[in-house]
Amino acid sequence: MRKTALLFVAFFTVLTSFSQEKKQSKPKIGLVLSGGGAKGFAHIGVLKVLEQAGVKIDYIGGTSMGAVVGGLYASGYNAHQLDSIFKATNFDELIKDFIPRSSKNFYEKKNDELYAFVLPFNKFRIGIPTALSKGLYNYNLLNRLTKNVRHVRDFKDLPTPFICIGSNIETGEEVLLNEGYLAKAILASAAFPTLFSPVEIDNKLLVDGGVTNNYPIEAVRKMGADIVIGVDVQDKLLDRNKLKGATKILVQITNLQSIEKMKKKVTQTDIYIKPNVEKYGVISFEDGTDLIKSGEEAAFAVYEKIKDLGDISINTRKGLPITSDSLEIKNIVIKPLENYTRSYIIGKLRFKQDSKITYDDLKKGIDNLTATQNFSSISYTLEKNETKDDLVLSLTENPVKTYLKFGLHYDDLYKSGLLVNFTQKKTFIKNDVTSFDLVLGDNIRYNLDYYIDNGFYWSFGFKSRLNRFNKNVSTDFNEGDLLEQLGIKSINIDFSDFSNQLYAQTIFVQKFLLGAGFEYKHLKINSKTTENVKPIFENSDYISFLGYIKYDSFDNKYFPKTGWYLTSDFQYFPYSTNYSKQFNNFSIVKGDVGFARTFFKKIALNVQTEAGFAIGEKSVPYFDFVLGGYGYNTINNFRHFYGYDFLSLAGDSYIKSTVTVDYEFLKKNHINASANFSNIEDNLFESTKWISSPQYSGYALGYGLETIIGPIELKYTWSPETGKGLVWFNIGFWF
Repeated sequence: MRKTALLFVAFFTVLTSFSQEKKQSKPKIGLVLSGGGAKGFAHIGVLKVLEQAGVKIDYIGGTSMGAVVGGLYASGYNAHQLDSIFKATNFDELIKDFIPRSSKNFYEKKNDELYAFVLPFNKFRIGIPTALSKGLYNYNLLNRLTKNVRHVRDFKDLPTPFICIGSNIETGEEVLLNEGYLAKAILASAAFPTLFSPVEIDNKLLVDGGVTNNYPIEAVRKMGADIVIGVDVQDKLLDRNKLKGATKILVQITNLQSIEKMKKKVTQTDIYIKPNVEKYGVISFEDGTDLIKSGEEAAFAVYEKIKDLGDISINTRKGLPITSDSLEIKNIVIKPLENYTRSYIIGKLRFKQDSKITYDDLKKGIDNLTATQNFSSISYTLEKNETKDDLVLSLTENPVKTYLKFGLHYDDLYKSGLLVNFTQKKTFIKNDVTSFDLVLGDNIRYNLDYYIDNGFYWSFGFKSRLNRFNKNVSTDFNEGDLLEQLGIKSINIDFSDFSNQLYAQTIFVQKFLLGAGFEYKHLKINSKTTENVKPIFENSDYISFLGYIKYDSFDNKYFPKTGWYLTSDFQYFPYSTNYSKQFNNFSIVKGDVGFARTFFKKIALNVQTEAGFAIGEKSVPYFDFVLGGYGYNTINNFRHFYGYDFLSLAGDSYIKSTVTVDYEFLKKNHINASANFSNIEDNLFESTKWISSPQYSGYALGYGLETIIGPIELKYTWSPETGKGLVWFNIGFWF
């Protein structure tokens, strides 16, 4: 019995020893992915083949795009998931650091829809941006994609241990990134100089790791890799005939040293894979499918070596399951700022502490902060707080607070105009901004805005505006009596509107802008046509109280493809100096709602309905709704209407609908067709006339081009009531 026991122990010892030896003999496999911009799509193709061969990757090291692909793979995705992610990414928006229009308030929208050129000044010196993009679009995307490992701070604890490389732009030293916040580390490693802003980590300013080490094989060996598979997608040195464009020159500068180092690193690589990507560039993201295929082909070329490392009977990569996209934010941590209050920041985020949000909500909040242009750097981390997250914001205030801006415009109402703007942030107190527009040209005008933005709390502002034009129009603001008296069809008028407004506004249910205020207005209308009758129609001061609600999620003001908007205004006029002797207390109510939808990718439908009416005794007609023309900045109650010339149809109440179909046949080139219908007259809504067949209709066929100075549009319009065609031309943002 004793001998049997001894034999059993000996057998078990030998078996255990053999098992451990077999286990230890299984080599650890490391994967090195080089940088190369869009060429890094080939890494995904290689990963597909490795998974097909049953190869389990134990360590991953990457640089630049290799860090992006490698970091996501290390967080748990499989190759097919990465393929889907990259194909679904809009790289045009990524490179431009795209900020949706809906993230911008009044002042941010003005920057994109009023001014063609902006010159930042810091101590009266012109500022130059450090990069085309701050990289926040990338950062938001990476945060969302790495949500399952957002609390991991040591990269060896990731599903697959990972390292990536950054370059210290101040010292020129290589920086190994193997701990911290994964999304931020990946962003730093891929921060291509001049294209993306440097990223600060541990007080080091980092750019693309490819500048110092584009193929981190040494680091992967130190992690414990016995066998290294390396994928090299970097460029060879190009001759002068192929060095066309700034991007290629910058890549060549980066490659000058790395290519020489690469010769030694190739000899240290056990399985070296070199996809054929020479014909592609670092921003050839549109060729992603072909680049992935090139990676597969290169991996299959060494498949015999690869399959010896794998076990095809084992599913080495199940990938990440679909999980909830929500976050529970316990605290929002913001270090004190010099020029902006905590309420201002929270107001831009549009969510508060102890709230449940989605990653999309988080992205929108960061976009809102970015759109202000008040911060030169924005970063954030999600820190674990029991079962919830703390959002820790790191904001660096933009030292530039003064700007000069310029715009150009021409239309058939205001004629030519050159816009010069002066903008000053923090003029008097925190959160404020002052903006002054001066329009030089056929009609000198100005617009002054001062605004204190308090986020979720009530914000306050002051506006002052002078608006002038001279035009032959078909309305005499007196129901046609004067035109009939003079026996003419049109009259030449000089119109002048001087308005000053104090207001307060706030965000309602995190979407709508709700406001109220007080306005003083001086209105003057005169005509040389009527010098012998009544040369001055109106020359009165008015005081009014107003309220409004607004919402606007259009993706583009001039050629919307998606979104909707709503505006509703109420204005009560209790006092006038009453030059015309016609004044009675009255109110004006008006509303405008519209939506845009895209069909078949390039065809957009835009539907708009608006209406307005006066309340009170019959009063001065100079605040009547007046329809006609297109392409000008509308003021008071002047509204566009196809088929009729500028300021042709007037009445104290109206309803109007417009339908436009827009086809973007080439990028930023549009052909559109429109139809609008209206009923307009005094006291329109006192009967059922407003729902009868429209009294007036008009149609338009046009061409539009989006340019840096704004839209350039040519429209031919026609109305069946007049049988008359009109051609309108406008250029530049409307102001």
